[in-house]
Amino acid sequence: MRILFLGDVVGRAGRDAVTGELPALRAALKADLVVVNVENASHGFGVSPDMVRAFLAAGADVLTLGNHSWDRKEIVGFIDGEPRLIRPLNYPPGTPGRGSTVVDVPGGRKALVVNAMGRLFMEPLDDPFRAVQGALAAHRLGAGGGVQAVLVDIHAEASSEKMAMAHSFDGRASLVIGTHTHVPSGDYRILEGGTAYMTDAGMCGDYDSVIGMQKGPASLRFWKKVPGEKLAPAEGPASLSGLFVETDDATGLALRLAPVRLGGKLSQAMPDF
Repeated sequence: MRILFLGDVVGRAGRDAVTGELPALRAALKADLVVVNVENASHGFGVSPDMVRAFLAAGADVLTLGNHSWDRKEIVGFIDGEPRLIRPLNYPPGTPGRGSTVVDVPGGRKALVVNAMGRLFMEPLDDPFRAVQGALAAHRLGAGGGVQAVLVDIHAEASSEKMAMAHSFDGRASLVIGTHTHVPSGDYRILEGGTAYMTDAGMCGDYDSVIGMQKGPASLRFWKKVPGEKLAPAEGPASLSGLFVETDDATGLALRLAPVRLGGKLSQAMPDF
């Protein structure tokens, strides 16, 4: 299975880049499954129902969220009716929406996508490790199992927590990938058990910024520890940033992987397979 994951979409620049580039990118990579984190899509905070529809229309199969899941209040009444939009599964019981979803993939295959949120330096949610363990226990990976691929988006601040998540489920997931810090990490690799991993996928947004936000107001917050101008997304040319993975349908494990960086100010990177 050929899987494309794109990191946090930030503001209009990120939205326009993803919806504009994704149809051609998906075709060029012959991607079977596309997953995009959209928790910063609306002015940097949350996502609206119209934006969800636009991402899905552009070719995304599943959209994941994070700590800004509920910043757009209309999502609360929308998320239960859209199974392709998932929020971290370790929110408390009774929270709207779902933390995982199984989607159909060309060739009669299925993929499980799981969204979890870390707790270090983040909101005090339920244990993400036990929550992911429960989600994976319900679906056997591989040709003879219920799903041919498993992707885990771990939305977390601490790189240690993301790495611990990957090693905990090495061999049980096709891909464990980190989001939230908005800077693409260089440690993409296949772990000993066959799970593809990258500490952070980076963001889809303007990198001439402070993690996607306009430089001036964001920088001033470090100089003056008092409330200042409201943060707003940078609006320059955006880079798409993420990871492309090919897996073995027989085992569900990763065969090869490569970073994706397209457009904007980052060095460009495209898979050659």
